[in-house]
Amino acid sequence: MGGFFGVVGKDDCVADVFYGADYHSHLGTSRGGMVVRGAQGFKRNIHDISDTPFRTKFEPDLYKHVGRMGLGVISDYEDQPMLVGSHHGRYAIATVGKLDNLEALAREVLSGKAAHYSEMKGNEFNQTEVVASLIDRQDTLVDGLQYVHQKVVGSCSILLLTDDGIYASRDRLGRTPVVIGRKEGALAATLESCAFPNLGYEIDRELGPGEIVRLTAEGVEQLSPSGQQMQICAFLWIYYGFPASSYEGVNVEEARYRCGAALARADDTQVDIVAGVPDSGVGHAIGYAREAGVPYARPFAKYTPTWPRSFMPQEQRVRDLVARMKLIPIRALMAGRRLLFCEDSIVRGTQLQDVIRRIFDSGAREVHMRPACPPLVYTCRFLNFSRSRSELDLAGRKAIAELGGDAEKDLGRYADSAAPEYGSMIEKIRERLGLTSLRYQKLDDMIEAIGLPREKLCTYCWNGESLYENACEGCAAESREAEEVGAGS
Repeated sequence: MGGFFGVVGKDDCVADVFYGADYHSHLGTSRGGMVVRGAQGFKRNIHDISDTPFRTKFEPDLYKHVGRMGLGVISDYEDQPMLVGSHHGRYAIATVGKLDNLEALAREVLSGKAAHYSEMKGNEFNQTEVVASLIDRQDTLVDGLQYVHQKVVGSCSILLLTDDGIYASRDRLGRTPVVIGRKEGALAATLESCAFPNLGYEIDRELGPGEIVRLTAEGVEQLSPSGQQMQICAFLWIYYGFPASSYEGVNVEEARYRCGAALARADDTQVDIVAGVPDSGVGHAIGYAREAGVPYARPFAKYTPTWPRSFMPQEQRVRDLVARMKLIPIRALMAGRRLLFCEDSIVRGTQLQDVIRRIFDSGAREVHMRPACPPLVYTCRFLNFSRSRSELDLAGRKAIAELGGDAEKDLGRYADSAAPEYGSMIEKIRERLGLTSLRYQKLDDMIEAIGLPREKLCTYCWNGESLYENACEGCAAESREAEEVGAGS
């Protein structure tokens, strides 16, 4: 998915940019970048971080950077931040999100005279470069940022580093957070608020959906007000948000405790130990154990000094190998026991299937699984975190296909926990994984655990519903028309 961290201060900001960006390493899998605006202009570095941590790659570059304004970014795929020269002047840009209509937007720009893209990999457009091209079609930077929000189907939050400060713009429906922090002599904008405490920042406020501000050493200037509709991604609290971060005033770790407690209240299974699949399942398991009055234990030790995150490799075989190597079973805690594991979610289930087999091989009598969210039956259209080559890769969709369900007609019934089709899907997943029992979190319980109104949360992954269908209906139709034109040309 990726994340960013921008700083404007009265003194040199390089250390803050470096460490602030590094605190987003759990979100990005491929590329990292830093840019600083100093007396000599813009200085930028971009590195491949697919097999080496951000900090390791960028530490040797720090002495090359001097300046009072800068930003760092960690990205899933594209090189960024980008340096752009346009009628707005020179600026650096970083984005977080997913342009569902990327191809259509790129072709729209290319339809004009003298338009081109230079940051392409094969036939793929660089999302950040496309966003910059849209901004540059307008008279001012603020008009350009508003134009991006108007045109993008999906999501896009943006930081722009200019001679006049940093422009911070949150996605039009607020799918990802943008948090402003303040300390003596400096202001910062970040996706993950966990980046603030150790750098001395206090949370000033969060931007609202579609809001645009400019940060300078003197303060925060609002340039475009917040919209009224919000669809912040609920998976921030369930899975990919860092435990020390808070979004919309709700701390991630506390929300996970409440998720686990909700799972326990809906369960009467008798077990000896409750555990979490490291790392994001741990908070849910602690909440379950507290509510159920069952001992919490760690029957897996996670070895991370030399192993990166399991989803970093693009090839499934390598991803599975990494997942196996970094989880070491503790037989003494498994042999002869009934174990209940909490997991943040089950996406494909390929790695989990191996984990369960290893638990039984270590002597467990029973293995029960309690995911903290409902079954995923839709792939995310708005962010990159759960992007698969095909929706059929999802464990739920595989089960539906095996049951002979029609995805076009029956998907809603499989997503409805009260429908018999739902129960058949869960049983099919349980059989494939080899579990003693499998029970998912109910959607209403998950929403209550997060603590925000249902209408402010995006739950598309689980029920296929989103404000996106209404708020972007015009954009989506326009994009489909552009794609049809492009396909016929």
